[in-house]
Amino acid sequence: MADIKEGFRIAVAAALNKFKNDKAIDAADISASSLSLETPPDSSMGDVGLPMFPFAKTFRMAPPMIAGEVVKILSSAGELDGVKVSSLGEFKAVGPYVNLKLNKAQEALSILSRIKKEGSDYGSFDSKGKKPLEGRRVMVEYSSPNTNKPLHLGHMRNDALGESVSRILKKAGAEVFKVNIINNRGIHICKSMLAYKLFHEPKGETPQSLGIKGDHFVGQCYVEFERYYKGEKDKPETGHPEALKQAEEMLVKWEQGDEETRTLWKKMNDWTLNGVQETYDRTGVSFDKLYFESDTYLKGKDEIAKGLEKGIFFKAEDGSVRIDVTEAVGKGKDGEDHEKVLLRKDGTSVYITQDIGTAISRHDDWAFNQLVYVVASEQIFHFKVLFYILKKLGFEWTDKLFHLSYGLVNLPNGRMKSREGTVVDADDLIDSLRDEALEAIKEKGREEEVGDASFVAEKVALAALHYYLLQVSPVKDMVFNPEESLSFNGNTGPYLQYMGARIASILRKAEESGITPSLENVSLLDSQYEWELIRALGDFPSIVARSAENLDPSGMASYLYDVSRLFSKFYQQCPILGADDSALKAARLGLAECTLLVMKNAMDLVLVTYLDRM
Repeated sequence: MADIKEGFRIAVAAALNKFKNDKAIDAADISASSLSLETPPDSSMGDVGLPMFPFAKTFRMAPPMIAGEVVKILSSAGELDGVKVSSLGEFKAVGPYVNLKLNKAQEALSILSRIKKEGSDYGSFDSKGKKPLEGRRVMVEYSSPNTNKPLHLGHMRNDALGESVSRILKKAGAEVFKVNIINNRGIHICKSMLAYKLFHEPKGETPQSLGIKGDHFVGQCYVEFERYYKGEKDKPETGHPEALKQAEEMLVKWEQGDEETRTLWKKMNDWTLNGVQETYDRTGVSFDKLYFESDTYLKGKDEIAKGLEKGIFFKAEDGSVRIDVTEAVGKGKDGEDHEKVLLRKDGTSVYITQDIGTAISRHDDWAFNQLVYVVASEQIFHFKVLFYILKKLGFEWTDKLFHLSYGLVNLPNGRMKSREGTVVDADDLIDSLRDEALEAIKEKGREEEVGDASFVAEKVALAALHYYLLQVSPVKDMVFNPEESLSFNGNTGPYLQYMGARIASILRKAEESGITPSLENVSLLDSQYEWELIRALGDFPSIVARSAENLDPSGMASYLYDVSRLFSKFYQQCPILGADDSALKAARLGLAECTLLVMKNAMDLVLVTYLDRM
């Protein structure tokens, strides 16, 4: 469909330019890319249309008259700008629109043949056989866990976005390098370390001895610190305010290389990272390179020292190193200039210190055309400041940095707070979804049919989680509803999996009956339901290109759901194995086979595992 739409656009632009030249109008040529395609409200008017309103002033004519003249030129032309006009279909002037009624049989054969030919590569090439983002090198940073707690629901949205965007960019032809910054140093890490020394080390307790996943154990230590520091809510006098100072002293010791502090730090980091990696493996998230804050913060400190010498930064009265970022973010609430601390008064680094060092290291390691930071909208200010500082330091590639900001994800009962122990751990959430999916399989008596019921339940749970998180535009805050996400009806991951399994079942039954899918008689697929499905399948490459350019998987998710619904309508209205005519039966099977192929390609891009049995 994208091929013929582009041809229509080129032909209409050429016809408009011919009309302009024939009338000797002194105006710039009209480009095909400037024309906006629309879908007529009634299919009897045509399948695609172009409005003539934008050209009324140029031609000094009413749009319906322009449409009529353009259609005359198109109808009498053999070829315009390299496009065989007659092969596109029938042209109509409908009011102010130039509409095209497609040669559906020819277009259907073109779309379905291309899907069969390109197979798993379908979606990667545009109408001219080129990959839209070929030559672009994109580094994508996502996840960014802290080594003082396990991954939680918020990380799941981050991971899903980062992994999905990376897959979509790669599908569109970009060279993608996936990176992860491990936030493994800082005051929050020291808080967990102090709690471990206070409550667990004296008893010789470890994650192994307690039978707890390493990241969960360290996260528990972090919560224990906060409770120890603040005391009981109704008894504030039970708190230990000195604990914060002890944690700060531990951070100073860490930066000074104190052996005992570093040994404990490494041990607890390993516990967390091993646990987090298990979650990554489970959710299908992977990285090409891990960066560690402990390795990059020193490079950041070096750059700050250089900037201080050059006068880019200044030393404040309290001894901290700062920069005035008013130019980037505006004045503060009190109307004063906005200053950002880069080094504390004791010389220790802050979060932005390592981000400066990490960005520089990354470009040295892998020269990118674009670096995409997948980070929550809470950090918009942070990235404005980071990009401003890097630009001030003289790095030309700063213009290639982009913050893919996404909204917060909460549960129906409210916002999560890790320091209060109210977060929803990713593992616990997936376990819960898996158990519910497994229960549903057992209730329906489908264990034998699906094969490995536990495996299927796990994949259904992950599809439910990932798809629910990706179907919403990244910029929006959202509420994750576990019950809704697991539904096999409506716009959900399990529904898509069910539809894929249903098509697979039809194809299996056909094979068992000796019926082979065929595209030889595609002209028989002339019903509204067949054509709407074929047209949607033809749109997949343009959906990939748009999703990649916008760095937004929600359009891909929406497309998948639309294709699933269109197949459902087709299946209900057009018998496949029950068709009377053998040629029609084979053609409809061919359409089903192409639909499944496109769905599998699209499902992979939004982290929904295809299951051939459910």
